Amino acid sequence: MIRRLLSFVLLAWVLGFAWFAMLLPQPAVISKTDAIVVLTGGPNRIDRGIEILKAGKSDKMLISGVDRDVKPRELAAQYAGSSRYFTCCIDLGFQSVDTRSNALETARWAKRNKVKSLRLVTHDWHMRRARFELDRALADDIIVTNDAVASQPSLNALFKEYNKYWLRAVASLLGI
Repeated sequence: MIRRLLSFVLLAWVLGFAWFAMLLPQPAVISKTDAIVVLTGGPNRIDRGIEILKAGKSDKMLISGVDRDVKPRELAAQYAGSSRYFTCCIDLGFQSVDTRSNALETARWAKRNKVKSLRLVTHDWHMRRARFELDRALADDIIVTNDAVASQPSLNALFKEYNKYWLRAVASLLGI
């Protein structure tokens, strides 16, 4: 009986990993939202947020998880034609150091800015865990659009992220 139970758990884990790895979230259609939240940690994420600002589909953006040594002017210089957005529309979040603190930082920023709808921008392999944390931190009345930046994650990266996702889900069930 114990062997069957363990076999079932292992089979569920393997099938879940296959689902996780093969059906990564996709980029969203650019549509209107109150704000954009970009989680740092990989290429093309900030580019995607700026693209949406330039399209006029959002009025403000938070870049969460910015290193404390980064200056807005230096960051703006890395993105051609975006300096005006860094002065009017982009806030840098320096408090977060991981996905969970990204979500808490985002929730505080959304409340302070009276955001009712936001677009979450992160990599496809990171989207599920980022959204899980964000759903736990945000007020229930905020509508979130997932906007995954396509990438080519390694099997190792997917394996790690899948396990982080489930460990975090179990921890939340335990109230951690």
